[in-house]
Amino acid sequence: MRARRLLLATTAAALVALTAGCAHHDGASPKAPSGASPSTQPSQLAQMQQKVDAAQSAAAAADRDATSAADR
Repeated sequence: MRARRLLLATTAAALVALTAGCAHHDGASPKAPSGASPSTQPSQLAQMQQKVDAAQSAAAAADRDATSAADR
């Protein structure tokens, strides 16, 4: 039961982090300023991918922990 709570808490924390990282403005996506460097977009994409990978890794670790605790 404790492992399920941990999994739920980890999943909820990951969703909150992703939502906070993605929802930094209201309304439609603004157009990029004319002087914006195109290199900023891949960097932001890489950062978001790292966050997603970390969340998936944490969820998988919690799932493994829950499975091993249930087997005991």
